[in-house]
Amino acid sequence: MNFPEEFSLLLRACYPLIYIPTLEEERLESAIAQIAQNMQNRPLYTWDFVDGYQDNPNNMGMGRRNPLQALEFVEKLPAQAAGIFILRDFQRFLDDVSISRKIRNLARILKSQPKNIVIISASINIPSELTEVLTVMDFPLPNAIEIKTEIKQLLTGTISSLPEKLLNELVRSAQGLSLERIRRVLTKAIAQHGNIEPEDVELILEEKRQTIRQTQILDFYPATEQIADIGGLDNLKEWLLRRGSAFSEQARNYGLPHPRGLLLVGIQGTGKSLTAKAIAHHWHLPLLRLDVGRLFGGLVGESESRTRQMIGLAEALAPCILWIDEIDKAFGGFEGKGDSGTTGRVFGTFITWLAEKQTPVFVVATANNIQNLPPEMLRKGRFDEIFFVGLPSQIEREEIFNVHLARLRGQNLKEYDMKRLAYETPDFSGAEIEQTLIEAMHLGFSQNRDFTSDDILEAASQIIPLARTAKEQIEYLQNWAASGKARLASRGANLLGI
Repeated sequence: MNFPEEFSLLLRACYPLIYIPTLEEERLESAIAQIAQNMQNRPLYTWDFVDGYQDNPNNMGMGRRNPLQALEFVEKLPAQAAGIFILRDFQRFLDDVSISRKIRNLARILKSQPKNIVIISASINIPSELTEVLTVMDFPLPNAIEIKTEIKQLLTGTISSLPEKLLNELVRSAQGLSLERIRRVLTKAIAQHGNIEPEDVELILEEKRQTIRQTQILDFYPATEQIADIGGLDNLKEWLLRRGSAFSEQARNYGLPHPRGLLLVGIQGTGKSLTAKAIAHHWHLPLLRLDVGRLFGGLVGESESRTRQMIGLAEALAPCILWIDEIDKAFGGFEGKGDSGTTGRVFGTFITWLAEKQTPVFVVATANNIQNLPPEMLRKGRFDEIFFVGLPSQIEREEIFNVHLARLRGQNLKEYDMKRLAYETPDFSGAEIEQTLIEAMHLGFSQNRDFTSDDILEAASQIIPLARTAKEQIEYLQNWAASGKARLASRGANLLGI
């Protein structure tokens, strides 16, 4: 059900108080005006703190700087008089006891009247005593059709029309932005050279990065790593390469659904985060990084609202990769958390979306401690596959050394004994191998010479790998994977990492 249908249904069902958090005030009011017109021209009243009501000469200035009077105006109209009352930024006054009491009184009265109060706010701020009378509704970002219409309208004053290919690329690039931001960046392009050029797509992408940064929920993450940068993990890489074209129109015509995502479980430093970045680069998709801790806010309903905002933004940017690092730390053991069930509600919203999403958002979640993950997260249907990423085998350690040394000393690669280095570093993870090379470089640099295989082995002897300091946890993970509860990311590797 889209926004006009859902909003119209709430109006017909006499929902007295509707709360819509959005930054697109102008676009929302335009949509409500269209809905009101379709409902036998239902009268529309708009109030704000500075100017009061402005829609009718008889009501001009009513309730100016007086939010209580703005509510009383609704009550004074005849009982059978229909109307939609838009109150801008009214969330700022909800903590006032007189406002809160008046809203609850109005909620009783308006149940039997064709009147609806709509609070438009940039954020969620609902006192606990009003949670039962206010209905929160989402206003989605513009879809592809709306964006295409807006771009064509902006181009009406230019000399030439856009090629269809460029128009579609602009629409795809602009998804996830508000119409106001789209207007602003394209107007800048038109003002600069009288038309929209292919290079202006980068202006839209930069605006998108700025928007995502401002949400403080998602990060637009640059993905420069390649599949070839991952040492080992052959099963995982083969699985990813097979799905490289699964987002294409040909795949839809074939009957394939959009890939859902991956859960990568394993030991720290074994390449799980690197894999997420490499997927985005290989599939040529934007990479969004979610810090789950940012979803949680201190106000009632704020965490749930941020979760819905995150989902809406990710879907608007689809197709994309949504990378959730260390998801076990966010949702582990939430049943015992004393947060009045907030974590449980956020988790429920999130896993329901994972199971039911129809948009091409490929979720890559990583976890280090499988014991902390709720069983619902591991159920089939949330992700396409669960992979266990264990400690690299000797062959894989040789590949990892080769990848790093090719980047650091590609011209002298033959001078390093890869087989010996791999043999002498049992139980080392990929991250620990990288740290060993950095330590060896410090050793060589301090003596004004290049570092050697002996320097690398000297550095390795000073590092105590996680496989020894967290032996019990790693053994649990290996036993869990050996029981067949996840696919092994490495081909033919044993679970002891040797």
